[in-house]
Amino acid sequence: MNKNSEYIVEMKNCRKIFPGVVAVNDVSLFLKRGEVHALVGENGAGKSTIMKMLAGLLPMDGGEILYEGERFEPKNPMQALERGISMIHQELDLVPQMTVWENIYAGQEKLIGFGVIDRKAMINNTKQVFKELGIDLDPNSKVEELSVAQMQMVAITKAIAFDAEVIIMDEPTSAITDREVEQLFRMIKLLKGQNKSVIYISHKLDEIFQICDQITVMRDGCLIDSKPASELNQEKMIHMMVGRELSNLYQKDEPVSAEYDANEVLLEVKGLCRKGEFSDVSFEVKRGEILGISGLMGAGRTEVMETVFGLRKADSGTIKINGKEINVKNPQIAIKNGIAFVTEDRKIYGLNLMDTIRANTTMAYLKKVLYGNLVLNFKEEKKVVASLFEKLRIKAPSQETIVNNLSGGNQQKVVLAKWLMGEPDVFIMDEPTRGIDVGAKAEIYKIMDSLAKKGKSVIMISSEMPELLGMSDRIIVMHEGVITGRFLKNEYDQEKLMACSIGGK
Repeated sequence: MNKNSEYIVEMKNCRKIFPGVVAVNDVSLFLKRGEVHALVGENGAGKSTIMKMLAGLLPMDGGEILYEGERFEPKNPMQALERGISMIHQELDLVPQMTVWENIYAGQEKLIGFGVIDRKAMINNTKQVFKELGIDLDPNSKVEELSVAQMQMVAITKAIAFDAEVIIMDEPTSAITDREVEQLFRMIKLLKGQNKSVIYISHKLDEIFQICDQITVMRDGCLIDSKPASELNQEKMIHMMVGRELSNLYQKDEPVSAEYDANEVLLEVKGLCRKGEFSDVSFEVKRGEILGISGLMGAGRTEVMETVFGLRKADSGTIKINGKEINVKNPQIAIKNGIAFVTEDRKIYGLNLMDTIRANTTMAYLKKVLYGNLVLNFKEEKKVVASLFEKLRIKAPSQETIVNNLSGGNQQKVVLAKWLMGEPDVFIMDEPTRGIDVGAKAEIYKIMDSLAKKGKSVIMISSEMPELLGMSDRIIVMHEGVITGRFLKNEYDQEKLMACSIGGK
C-alpha cells in the first residue's frame, strides 16, 4: 500500500458490458487525494456505471483499478467500504423506519462486548460529527420524518462515520434547495480540508465550477477528456458532453399558433384552500402559455397542483376547465377533463420501472387501444407507441425495453409520451428536468415549447431559476402555502423571485 502516491484511485481502461450495450468502454479516471473531481456527461454516458464498479456494486468486464497503489477488485460494497470507498446514491439507501444514528452505524455497530451494541457511544459520536459538520439534527429522529435534504446529510455523515477516504456523490443536490446546497458545499470543503477525496456527479454545471478541482467528461460510455476546472467553462463542457452546440437552450420564443385564441383561459383556479398546506390560491392559465411556479421546498407548490389533479381534496375553492366548473374528486376526473400531471418523482409516481416502454406509454389512456372495452389491440398500441417513440426521440433498442434500463432523460420522455397519447389541454409539470442532463433538458424544453405553440397550457413547477426565467411567460411565487408574487414576462429577475420565495411581496 502506497499512501504517498499522487493518486488515491487509478481506474485504467475500465469496461462494462450489459446485454446489447457497452455501458463503459475503455475509460480511465485518476483521483488525487484531497481533490473534488467532477464526473459529467449526458444520461446514459456511463458515469454511475463506472462509479458502481469502483464501489463494488458491479464487476468489471475489463481494465483494472489501483487503490493506494495496489490492485483493487471489490466483490461487494462492504469490501469497498472497508477499504475506505463510499458511494452516496441519487436514490438514498436509508431505512425510513430506523433512527438517524441507527442508519449511520448500520453494518458497523459499536459493541460493548458479547454482541451488545453500545447505543450511547453511537448516539454521542453522531452528535459530535453533526456538530463538526454544522448539522442540526436529532440522532434519535426517524429517517422517515426528515426532509430529502436532511436525508442527504445523514447519508454523507454515514460515509464519514465509515471513515471513508473516497466519497462518491451521485446527484447530491437534485432534490434540495439553494440554502441546503450551500451547507453541502461547506461539508465538501471540510472533507477536502481533511485530505478526503470526493467524486461529484452532477448535471448542475454551475455547481461543478463552484466546488470541483478536476472535471472528467464521458459520452456514450467513452472518455472524452479530463481537465482542471480552471481550463474549462460551461460552453466548452457542454460541447464535450453532447458533441454539439446547444444554442438557445430555452426555446420559448414564438407565439401560439394563429389558429388558437391566446386569450382563452383553459384552467382557472379560485380561492383554493387545504388546511395546513395552502390557502386562498388563485390563478389562471391561457392557451399557449407556460406558467412558472416558483418557491422553496415546502412552499405548497406541489400540494396545490396535486389538488388540481385530484390527488388531494380541497377544503374550499373552485377549479374550472374551459370555463366549466369541475369537482376533481380523483385523477380519473382530471384526466377525463384534459389535465395531465408529470409528477416530480418519475420513478415512484410516474412509471412502472419493471415494465416496458410500450406498457408505460399506454397505461393512462389504455381505452384508446382497446377493442370494445376489454381486448387490447396490439397492432394499434404498437403503432401509437412507435409514433411517440419517434416524436420524442427516445433512445432505446425497442419499445419492449424495460423502463428501468433507460437513462433518466429517456425515462422522463416516456412519462411525457404517456400523457401526450391522450392529447390533454393542460400539462402540469413538477420539476420536469430534475436529474437529467443538459442535452435531455434542451429536448424537454422543445417539447414544452411545441405544446404551447399547439395551444396547450403548461404549468411548470421548478426550483431552477434559469429554467423559470428562460421558459415562463408568467411566474407566480409561493411561500408557506400562499402566493406572494405574480410577475409578467420581463418583470421578473432572480432577486425578485427569491425575495418572494422567502416571504416578501
